[in-house]
Parts: sequence; structure tokens; C-alpha cells
Amino acid sequence: MILGLDNTDFYVLCGLALAIGLYLKRDTLKELFMSNDDDITISGGSRDIVEVLRENGKNYLVLFGSQTGTAEDYAKKFAKELAAKFELNVMCADIEKYDYHNLNELPSNVVVSFFISTYGEGDFPDGAVQFEEFLQNAESSDLENLKYTIFGLGNSTYEFYNGAAKKAVKYLDQAGSKIIGKFGQGDDGAGTTDEDFLSWKSDVLEVLKDQLHLDEHEQRYIPSFKFEKLGSIEEKVSLGEPSLQYLPCNKLSFNDENIQLGPYDLHQPFVAPVVKSFELCKGKERSCIHTEIDISGSNMKYSTGDHAGVWPSNADEKVKDFLDIFNLDPETIFDLSPLDSTIKVPFPTPTTIGAAARHYMEITGPVSRQTFGLFEQFAPNEDIKAKIAELANDKSAFAKEIHGKYYNLADALKELSGENKWDKVSFVFLIETIPRLQPRYYSISSSSLCEKQTIHVTSIVEDFPNPEGGKPVVGVTTNLLRNIEYAFNGKDNKDLPVHYDLNGPRSLFKNFKIPIHVRRSTFKLPSNPSTPVLMFGPGTGVAPFRGFIRERVKFIENQENVKLGKHLLFYGSRNKDDFLYQNEWPEYAKKLDGSFEMIVCHSRLPNEKKVYIQDKLIEREADVLGMINNGAFIYVCGDAKGMAQGVSAALVDILSRGKSIEKAEASEMIKMLKTSGRYQEDVW
Repeated sequence: MILGLDNTDFYVLCGLALAIGLYLKRDTLKELFMSNDDDITISGGSRDIVEVLRENGKNYLVLFGSQTGTAEDYAKKFAKELAAKFELNVMCADIEKYDYHNLNELPSNVVVSFFISTYGEGDFPDGAVQFEEFLQNAESSDLENLKYTIFGLGNSTYEFYNGAAKKAVKYLDQAGSKIIGKFGQGDDGAGTTDEDFLSWKSDVLEVLKDQLHLDEHEQRYIPSFKFEKLGSIEEKVSLGEPSLQYLPCNKLSFNDENIQLGPYDLHQPFVAPVVKSFELCKGKERSCIHTEIDISGSNMKYSTGDHAGVWPSNADEKVKDFLDIFNLDPETIFDLSPLDSTIKVPFPTPTTIGAAARHYMEITGPVSRQTFGLFEQFAPNEDIKAKIAELANDKSAFAKEIHGKYYNLADALKELSGENKWDKVSFVFLIETIPRLQPRYYSISSSSLCEKQTIHVTSIVEDFPNPEGGKPVVGVTTNLLRNIEYAFNGKDNKDLPVHYDLNGPRSLFKNFKIPIHVRRSTFKLPSNPSTPVLMFGPGTGVAPFRGFIRERVKFIENQENVKLGKHLLFYGSRNKDDFLYQNEWPEYAKKLDGSFEMIVCHSRLPNEKKVYIQDKLIEREADVLGMINNGAFIYVCGDAKGMAQGVSAALVDILSRGKSIEKAEASEMIKMLKTSGRYQEDVW
């Protein structure tokens, strides 16, 4: 008997205490037992940012909060330049990896540079939410010793442009921190993020040189990794597997029912089979692929309105061009070892050069002017070196000669050097300079209520003639999905602009499999089914609304005596050939018995006036106003710059006229609807 308890009570109490302890330490245990290749971090895994900085002898800190990898890329560029120009000992890290309770205890000579992207409705990236909470709760003098610079990444076509970075500046200011230089804001909406970054960086470096008394010298490349060639391919050598768990030497986790266990996220996807794939467009001008992906072999779940992250690989032709310009042998097996304990290997190693180029490196993306200029030091001869320098220092010329021709890195260097190879460029430099190939996100077009184990993806194929007469401009993932559709249906693919290895590393993707994960979204139907719903989605912007309507159809089938609110969908397409899912919508309208209506706008019908969503919106002004007055939720999906702004402006006009108020007041009403969650956007 202990404390008046019999033995059974005592054992139960101990078990309960142990369970509570395990629950409270669940994050630590998760890190311990479910570590992956992206968790190769620092100093025994300490989350104390100040401790790690001191233990590794760093005197400058760069932190990034990134949703899709862009902020991370810019942060690493900036950190690399600080180290190369000023010999600073820079630590560059993901905000998610550390705790910040003692951030105010950083040495007085240490400056922190933040790179923060904005996600959703002005939100911090998923991995930076805890950091946001820390800043929100900071008192007026909690961070008075902190000196910082900040560059935000956003899109000016969104209502909450650079909202996350603006919040960070506000919170840091309230906590007593001191900003150095100007607040930088990259604008993806105007396509000026690179130039915005270069302008901000130029200003900030001048201020830093003055305040930290830095001596600048000619920038020179200092590798961050040791590159070691290996002799043979073993089970531990990655051939392009998306994560270490898929290597033959490792084991995936399965439950008793042989269901593969996650977590599935940016670090590990589920390799899922495609069970259906077909072309949605009738004409030859455009291609849009409907892909159905079976997730029943996993414990992955999704909610209607979420995004599917599809992990692509690079096309055969693009890999060949890349390897050729740098005179690289794809069969070379290598391993990477960090030369700095605060740096992690960017992808699974050991691997081969060919696998890295095909599966891990963003070799086909647009080239930034800063990155382009770094290749001057490796130019094959002095004439080419001069050309590189000239273009890298002339904003207009670079925009015309490189961006205007849609060149990727290999194309640009080939154009400048002709038959000359860039074989002076080390592969480690390429690994450090070229971002990692990232998943592409698509609004899921199925409903988790009626397709619990299947994810539908609707993707318009990016494939159009180069306006300057060069190679056609092609997207990475959409053309992969088109290649799968051709193979799945036995079509001849010889006329496609690019081709892919559909079997994948060690035949991991054989029989039409692709790696995917689910990214949660706030783009959700109202919980009350009687709430009216307004939807606006041209082209593939209709994808989540197909999911919404399928959800409502299934809901009605499962419920009795439930009255749905009015669901009004404004859909825009060019013509009847690219009218997506046109045979499905009448069936949905029939099953929903008048509560769903679709209004179609065609902008390129022969000999007819162009009609856009905004035009039809004004025609239905009375209905729309009535729905808003009755508490309608508004959803906009698609083009951020044109359609989304046009819809917002039309709704302002409708509210202004309908309520007899000034446009400024109507505009404030729209902002309030967005802030309250009644007006949601999923735009790009």
C-alpha cells in the first residue's frame, strides 16, 4: 500500500502518469523515431538557437520561413554572399527548427536577417506558426537587443500582400527590436521578386558594412560540402528516391493491415498509383489532364478543398541539356559531407549525378540575374566572361536576352558559349546554387466525402511556343502528368515536346505511380449547408469547386430533409473545347434540385463578343447581392492578377450600388469579409 492505494490502483496511476508524460513529449519522440533525411541538423539536435550559434562560432544569423522553398532559396543566396564577400561566419536555418525564448541573448555583434513568405490570407508559412506566436507574445522590451533585416516574399495581387512579413515587422517593433536598412518586399505578382531582392540587398549590405565595420573583398566561391566519388551502387545509394525511407536498405512503416504509415509532408511523400487519367480538352490548342490517384495503400487523408503536392522529375531532354553544358557524367556516384555542422545535405546521398539532375535539382526554372552573375568566375574564356558580366549588370538587357527568351540555366549558358563547355563549374557549386526541385501544388478536384481513398488532380498543361522562336516553353509537372496519361491510355508520345522516365528510380514509379502528399488548406465550404455559396473559377480554377459540388451531392444523398443554400458557380473558359467537366455539371444540377446553378462564360467563341466572369457577375447583380445579404460565403480560385482582381472590383461595384454607399466603404466591406473568412481566395 502506497499513499493509501492498493497495488492495482498504484500501477494504474503510474501508467496514467507515463501516458501523460509520453503525450507531453510527443514532438521529441516523433523527432527521435521518425527522423528523415531533411533532419540532418546541428549540434546534437539542440533547439536553442543561441546555444547552437555560439557552439558553432557563428557571428551572423539568417532565418527563413518558407512554404514552397522560395524564401529558403533567397535566404541561402544571401547567406552565401555574406560569407563570400565579408568572411562572416553565417548560420542559415529554417525558423521551424529552433526555439526563440532567449533570442534577446544573442551577442551584440550578431545581426539576424529574416526571409519570410506569405501564405494564404496573409498567414505565416506552416513551419513558422510557432515563431509567429512567440513574436505575438513578446513584451515591449523582450527583444530590445535584437538587430535585424527582413525581406518578405509575397504577391501584390493578394489582399494581404506580404502580410506575414508585415506582421513580423510589427511584432518585432513592438518588442523593441531595431530594423537595419529598409523593409524589403518581393512581388511575385508583378514578376519582380528577383529585382526587388537585388535592390533590397544592395541597400542592406551598404548599411551592414557601415554598422558592422565589414571589409568587402572580391566574392569567391567557398564550397559548403565535401564531394567524394564512390565506386559502386549499393542499396544505400539513392537513384532518385524522394526520401531515404524508399531506399532498399531502409524500411517503410506499415500497420497490421499493410497500410503504409506517414507522416506525409514536404520531407516524405506517398508513392501512389494513378488509377485513371484522361484528356479533358476536346481541341488541339490546349491540353488539360484529369488524374485520379489512389491513396488507399496509405493512412493519408485529405479534406475537400485541400491541395495535392505532386513531386515531379525533370524531363529526359532537359536532363540531357543540363549534363551536356557542364560536361557531366550521369553515372558518377558521389557522397556529400557538410563542411559546416550547421548545414544539411539538400537531398538524399549518396546518389549519382544523373539522379540528382533528374530528381532533385530545379534545373529548368528561370534564372535570376544574381545567380547568372555567379557563373562569371567559371566562364570558359574571357570573351564569355565579359558577356556574363555585361548581362548580369544590366537589368534591361538581362530581361530581354534571358527572361524574355524563357531560358533556363543550361539554355542561357549554351546561348552565350556556343560549343564551349562549362566544365570548370564544380558540381558542388551547382548543387548549392540551383534550388531543390519542389512539389507542385494543385487544388484537389475530388470530394473526401465521396472519394475518401482517391485524389483527383486537374492540370492544364504548360506547353506553348517560345515567342522568341526557341524551344517550346513547357512546365515540369503538367507535362509529366500528360506523359503518364499518354502511357496509361496507350497513346503514341513521339510528338510530345518532352519525355520522362516513368519507371523512376529502381522502378519505384513503375505502373504509373507518382509521389504525392497533401497540404492542408483553409479553402473550405461553410459548415452550415443552408449558407449560400458564391464561386468564381475560370479554367482549372474550377477544380476545387468540382470537389465542393461533389461534396454537396454526396451530403444530400446521405441526409434527409436538408435544404441547401443557393450554390452559384461562375465558370470561364475560352470555348467549348476547353469547357472542363462539361458533361458532369448538368448531372450535379439535377441531383441538387435547383440549389446549384452554373453560369458559363466563353471568351473566345468565333464571331462572338468576349464574355468574362466579371461580365456575367454584373448581369446577375441582384441575385449576387441577395446572396451576400443572406450571409453567402465567397470563393475565388484561379488567376490572381486578372480574374481575382476583376471579381473583387465587380463585387465592390455591386455592393456600392446595392447598398447606396461609396466604393471605398464597399471595398472595406470586402476586406472585412476576407478577414472574417467569408471571402476566400485560392489564387496564383
